[in-house]
Amino acid sequence: MRKVVTISLSEEEEKSVRESVKRKGFSSVSSYFKYLIATEEGMISEEELIQDAKDSIEGYKKGDSVRADPIKDLI
Repeated sequence: MRKVVTISLSEEEEKSVRESVKRKGFSSVSSYFKYLIATEEGMISEEELIQDAKDSIEGYKKGDSVRADPIKDLI
């Protein structure tokens, strides 16, 4: 069963949302927000990103990194 969620936006925010919906080709504001929610669920948190960066730096210092070919050579 579907539920209705109401949000409060300023006129400027509402205009920005509607412009994004139109510019990005969504059929409705609802489909746009569903897309945003699905996209956000696939993201890692800022804390996870920082920890991954710290782990990578430590790995590099320990020599755990590998030399990779330039990406232009792989294309």
